[in-house]
Amino acid sequence: MKALEGVRVLDMTHVQSGPSCTQLLGWLGADVVKLESPTGDITRQQLRDVPGVDSLYFTMLNCNKRSVTLNMKSERGKELFTELVKDADVLVENFGPGAVDRMGFTWDRLQELNPRLIYASIKGFGTGRYAKFKAYEVIAQAMGGSMSTTGFEDGPPLATGAQIGDSGTGIHVVAGILAALYQREQTQRGQRVQVAMQHAVLNLCRVKLRDQQRLAHGPLREYPNRTFGDEVPRSGNASGGGQPGWAVRCAPGGPNDYIYVIVQPVGWKPLSGIIGRPELAEDPEWATPEARLAKLDKMFQLIEEWTSRHDKWTVLDRLNAENIPCGPILSTKELVEDESLREEGIVVTVDHPERGEFTTVGSPLQLSDSPVDITTPPLLGEHNQEIYGPLGVSAEELAELKTNGVI
Repeated sequence: MKALEGVRVLDMTHVQSGPSCTQLLGWLGADVVKLESPTGDITRQQLRDVPGVDSLYFTMLNCNKRSVTLNMKSERGKELFTELVKDADVLVENFGPGAVDRMGFTWDRLQELNPRLIYASIKGFGTGRYAKFKAYEVIAQAMGGSMSTTGFEDGPPLATGAQIGDSGTGIHVVAGILAALYQREQTQRGQRVQVAMQHAVLNLCRVKLRDQQRLAHGPLREYPNRTFGDEVPRSGNASGGGQPGWAVRCAPGGPNDYIYVIVQPVGWKPLSGIIGRPELAEDPEWATPEARLAKLDKMFQLIEEWTSRHDKWTVLDRLNAENIPCGPILSTKELVEDESLREEGIVVTVDHPERGEFTTVGSPLQLSDSPVDITTPPLLGEHNQEIYGPLGVSAEELAELKTNGVI
């Protein structure tokens, strides 16, 4: 039995933030029914690498789901949606503000149809002044605090490659849905779950808000910046935390030939020996964390003088042998080919009926009693008969509905 077995999720989401949420629910065992317009989720066609086949953008976000099509603007479409809602445990949507209301399905109406329904909404922003603004991944990063604190001091703000606005929000919504399902066991009532992309990014940037408040008491000594204003600066690859860290170059000097090294107090002595400067372990100018804080740039320069003569895997083994925290910068190619990640089920190969095999990310949630089986994403409307049949829709009517553009 899977953790969410018996839970029906009506998935009205598209693009990334919503599908990332519902895919996780599907991995946990929920029956996720993806409700699409007759033309399908827009990402089925975006960034296609194989003509006429669902894109990797779609397939990598929609495994472990079933697909039905429905035109919510038609009267028959609204009737079918009403029946689907009555049998659902969770409804997830990420339309623009008020879109579902305009379809005729306000929260009050949904509660009338199904008092146990958990209605989860993803929006770009909360209910304040930004409520009606359009949001995309990098806009959420910009307005949630990530971009202003990412990059180097003398450079522009930068977006992170991690999709913290979209998929980061999706994970937050999963937490809200699971909490609501748990509470429903006690109350027998459904409830609203709402997460804004800006809010999710801000939550992920909370340590920068910590440092914003610390600025009131003086410069942030853990940062390599020489000057500080009244806001947290961009600080390159500095950890900014209690233990200083930096990405140092390795041989042969390619774009990802770097390793990130954390210098803990206990690690300084073995590290100074590894880099060929054992005298620094006893030198008062270097021996203590306080002494090193004033010259973090010079400290990592000394480390890089050694790492630049070795490849990152050699450095990894050497530092790990002395229990020094470090991690090589792994490229997307290295990650796709990483045997360890494949053995762990985090990088998986899925067979698709039209495109053949593709590689995707498996579930990061590992439950001992609910193993995850990654199944192929659905073709558009693949499960129309399977889902609508039990609602009393005959094969003849299905054909008619398709002809009339209802499904």
